[in-house]
Amino acid sequence: MRGAGLSVVRGGRTVLRGLDFAVPRGRITGLLGPSGCGKSTLMRAIVGTQGRVTGTLDVLGRPAGSAALRSRVGYVTQAPSVYTDLTVRQNLEYFAAVLAPGRAAAARRRADVTRAISDVALTSHAGALAGNLSGGQLSRVSLAVALLGAPELLVLDEPTVGLDPVLRRDLWDIFHGLAAERGTTLLVSSHVMDEAERCHRLLLMRDGVFLTGDGAGAQAGGDTPDALRARTGTDTVEDAFLRLVDEAAGKDAAEPAGRAAEQTTDHPTERPTDPPTEQPTDRTTGRPADHSTDQPTDQLADHSTDQPAAPTAQADPRPGKEPRP
Repeated sequence: MRGAGLSVVRGGRTVLRGLDFAVPRGRITGLLGPSGCGKSTLMRAIVGTQGRVTGTLDVLGRPAGSAALRSRVGYVTQAPSVYTDLTVRQNLEYFAAVLAPGRAAAARRRADVTRAISDVALTSHAGALAGNLSGGQLSRVSLAVALLGAPELLVLDEPTVGLDPVLRRDLWDIFHGLAAERGTTLLVSSHVMDEAERCHRLLLMRDGVFLTGDGAGAQAGGDTPDALRARTGTDTVEDAFLRLVDEAAGKDAAEPAGRAAEQTTDHPTERPTDPPTEQPTDRTTGRPADHSTDQPTDQLADHSTDQPAAPTAQADPRPGKEPRP
């Protein structure tokens, strides 16, 4: 995928600030940064569920949110989106029927469900109620739902949050198997810096922008962990991230100071000889425009009602049943 000038303004606040980036095919790209920096917003833009997006964003050669991408992109949100009163297999059968409805696709759905359960190592728990599973097992059920239809791209929003080290390791083994054996592209967000070492490429984010140093890293598909450490002269990715944060803060502080110096040194003794005879009546012209209701001007549209490839929990069609997040 590739984004150019990607911005999101929500409630008068700029959440993403003109991002230019690329994610290489068939690799695991880590999207790392502190909570609240814009990772989830970017992921929603990629899968087509984020409204008020401006700029361009192509996913698998098509504009983000296109209907044709729904069967090619799998999406896992932070909270497991499964029915706790259904078994693992019943959950997958339900979502498989949403993706490929009709009797003609029944045999293909059964094979797809069996494969997805095997992919996440839950074959022995296929008949267990989802509500009786551990947190790590629930995360794997959500991943299995996203794997239905064998998507080319997986977008995983902090899939290992709250899991113990063993479960995190097991999930990352699954991620690497998907990339190595099937050529699946994975974009995995996290705020745990030690997970960066498990990624092929890294995009480091803070306050809605990428911390790329010279600005080229994100556009080239991100740095490798080794390249990031070498470029910053640090021993760990966490230290590299902190160094880039400090550099960005230094630049932010220097720019206003530089502008102030220019204003005081350009004409230090100049004073107006006469007061202006007319005061402007419109004082709004110098204010930045409010883009909170902007619509995309390029290829993007407001896809806030689009559904991702692997649907999250919808209203249960059975009487008296409601989904639990």
